[in-house]
Amino acid sequence: MSFTLKDGNTPFQFPVNPEEVNISRSKGYETVNMLEHGEFDFAQGEKVKEITFSSFFPKRFDPSYCMDEKSFLDPRVAMNVLNTFLISKKPLRFIISETGVNVPVFIVSLNSSFRGGEIGDIYFDLTLRTWRDSKVEKVGSAASGSKSGSRTDLKKNSKTYTVKSGDSLSKIAKLELGSSSKWNEIYKLNAKIIGSDPNRIKPGQKLVMP
Repeated sequence: MSFTLKDGNTPFQFPVNPEEVNISRSKGYETVNMLEHGEFDFAQGEKVKEITFSSFFPKRFDPSYCMDEKSFLDPRVAMNVLNTFLISKKPLRFIISETGVNVPVFIVSLNSSFRGGEIGDIYFDLTLRTWRDSKVEKVGSAASGSKSGSRTDLKKNSKTYTVKSGDSLSKIAKLELGSSSKWNEIYKLNAKIIGSDPNRIKPGQKLVMP
């Protein structure tokens, strides 16, 4: 079993396997407090997985616990590589061979320490978080019903009434607005169509309703 971080096609293999790896999985939820009914939890999507483990970079290669002499690096050089990964904005790929772990990640935390009597060795604690691409659905012009860049018309379509024979503004106000006294509101909106005399409306005229 080997532990590897890949930056593109360039692999970085950890020289000493950690004793254990912790993978934290959780789901998001929102808690709503409803009066007289108490709290209710509403499930949301899966949260990002967090992977943590600890190991060390030995000063000297020891085949009894070191993995691969060819990829063995000086501890300070190895820590510089991890620091470069830490500040990088590109996701890496974390692979544990002989397992199903092969995921894109970011390094989000890297802590190092030195121990007395182990000159040159560097111990570290590493935290990775899995990465996934955020995809925003693009709404096409056909779905939006308008050309790209055009504003949506938020104006409410006005209701109209077509004058019939025998109609008067007070009669239309009673039928359409519920009160004959609102005839003046209709007249104000349609004065240009009706003319100076509100009593002279003609069949076929389309009046805008308040």
